[in-house]
Amino acid sequence: MTAPLHETSAGESTATVVGAPDAPGTPDNSGTAKAIQGRSPWQIAWTRLKRDKLALAGAFVVVFLILVAIFAPVIVGLFGHPPNDFHEDQIDPLFGTPIGSWGGISSDFLLGVEPVNGRDVFSRIVYGARISLLVAFLAAVFAVFLGTVLGIVAGYFGGWIDAALSRVMDVMLAFPQLLFTIALVSVLPNELLGLDGSGVRIAALVLVIGFFGWPYVGRIVRGQTLSLRNREYVEAAQSLGAGRLYILRRELLPNLIAPIMVYATLMIPTNILTEAALSFLGAGVKPPTASWGQMLSTAITTYEADPVFMVIPGLAIFVTVLAFNLFGDGVRDALDPKGSR
Repeated sequence: MTAPLHETSAGESTATVVGAPDAPGTPDNSGTAKAIQGRSPWQIAWTRLKRDKLALAGAFVVVFLILVAIFAPVIVGLFGHPPNDFHEDQIDPLFGTPIGSWGGISSDFLLGVEPVNGRDVFSRIVYGARISLLVAFLAAVFAVFLGTVLGIVAGYFGGWIDAALSRVMDVMLAFPQLLFTIALVSVLPNELLGLDGSGVRIAALVLVIGFFGWPYVGRIVRGQTLSLRNREYVEAAQSLGAGRLYILRRELLPNLIAPIMVYATLMIPTNILTEAALSFLGAGVKPPTASWGQMLSTAITTYEADPVFMVIPGLAIFVTVLAFNLFGDGVRDALDPKGSR
């Protein structure tokens, strides 16, 4: 094979074998090698998260449930019936159970109907997702905000401020949240601050669940702040005359985002279970507003004749909590791969 000569810029002739592949490890024909690109910690975490198939599956279910909650009226309009409409023609007048097998499941009622009143179970499950996710998300945001502010203040300032806030956290963790919530809801008025009915109950649930949840976030943020406040970059900022607010906001808070995000994703499923438990005990939203826990409470009296009505809301709670837990575990492993479970 001939080797044609090519003249270089220096006037020398070099031989290139026509059709010969480039040697491994050598630059391309343009004479430039690929530049090595660095990756930020968030890019590295996203790469780890993409490798976790279970976490991605949980994230897919979470996104699906959020979309279902947002577009509940559209979904019910296409595939169901209004959640509070009674369909007595679907109920056996003698036994009060749905006509047909599997709780009255049919092409018209995708998940069957409720015993006694004949309400569409599919529509109530879809609207129940709104209540569960709304309370869980808002309570988590409230708890994370309050816990982050008080935790970072306690960890950075130390002294009597740390001691006082730590004792408050201990008292809050020992307080009987469930009993307090039931007692509070029982004395709430029907109208409060422009809200009425279930709106008052939802606001009370968000405030109570979030208020009793912030100490868990606060303890984690306090511990992380204690380990970060003596780092070199914090001392450098102090030596340059930076104020305390600047150090808290620009030096400490960005380094606390990862643990805060991890705990927030793991707090949401706990809030869902808490809301379901309170609704089950009658301290949740008022009927006829749909709630998964309330549906389980109603199914107690009819589970022997119609067990499907109990299985469906229970399965909805199980799938939702499992999806959030899988996603939360994946986020934790991605942001803190060396941390222990």
